[in-house]
Amino acid sequence: MPRHTRSVAHRLARASTEVFAPAVFAAVMPLVVAVHSTTPAVAVGLGWGLLAVLFCSAVPYGIIWLGVRRGELTDHHIAVRSQRRRPLLHGLLSVLAGLAALVLLGAPRPLVALVVGMLGILAAILAVNQVWKVSAHAAISAASVAALIFVFGPAATPLLAVVGVVGWSRVRLGDHTLGQVVAGTALGPLVGAPFFVVLG
Repeated sequence: MPRHTRSVAHRLARASTEVFAPAVFAAVMPLVVAVHSTTPAVAVGLGWGLLAVLFCSAVPYGIIWLGVRRGELTDHHIAVRSQRRRPLLHGLLSVLAGLAALVLLGAPRPLVALVVGMLGILAAILAVNQVWKVSAHAAISAASVAALIFVFGPAATPLLAVVGVVGWSRVRLGDHTLGQVVAGTALGPLVGAPFFVVLG
């Protein structure tokens, strides 16, 4: 492959990794599900969604960025497996706190189901991470697209392409092997979808 082509591919992979990062899905998905479940009361949905985003995205990824700034983590994607345990655990606790707040305040069931699914996926990634580096990007993107298809039906199936792009980008950048991406792609929906379907 010509050097120029490799460079373009690398930039596309880097952009895809950032645009479809777990933090982005964790920020967008609660808003989409909350607004959809409270329509036509959009403002109410946004309020619920923002509360979920605070605990599911802002706090966990704030902790990660703080770790990067302090030099405790190599990068915000936590490429080094041995560094993943503490931020994943902190993220798990934050999502758990958010779930408790949503349940106690009477949040819409689909939003609660989504957060329970996110909690389950984080726990699964944390468990697997003790022995192997599964792709969190692949797991969360696949679970998110599965949830969107459940909510919006067949019209959302073209979003499956996003899962492929995410997997390609992680392998192209050398952050994961093909096996780690495939495992993450399977893990996300297998763990998250049952919670979303049963509780939502």
